[in-house]
Amino acid sequence: MKILVLHGPNLNRLGQREPDVYGRVTLEEIDAGLRELGEGEGASVETFQSNHEGALIDRIQAARGRVDGLIINPAGLTHTSVSLRDALVASELPFIEVHLSNVHAREEFRRRSLVSDVAVGQVTGLGAIGYELALRALLARLK
Repeated sequence: MKILVLHGPNLNRLGQREPDVYGRVTLEEIDAGLRELGEGEGASVETFQSNHEGALIDRIQAARGRVDGLIINPAGLTHTSVSLRDALVASELPFIEVHLSNVHAREEFRRRSLVSDVAVGQVTGLGAIGYELALRALLARLK
């Protein structure tokens, strides 16, 4: 199995940006942990981060027929990007939405996700371990 993990805008600053909200784990550490977990489960995990909506959409479009599922933390695009949602739907790939912080306990605008209703599931508020839980859940669904 092959899984693509997508990280949206500003997630390249994890560990430095608002550690009280997003934690002290870096994106590199998250990605390494996901690759290791995937390998242990017989899956290949590819990761990609971009601060650009179009680059994320390009990766989603290229994933169709190449990977079995997606994990995505759309970050700020969660609340604003119809185009990202459309790309996820058009990919016809199962995906799980991840958020490090509990978006439902934050500002009102963060409580609305444009992708959650088309996601297989959502992991929110559990910090970096949320990615691992999402990977385990997606692999279980795909098996």
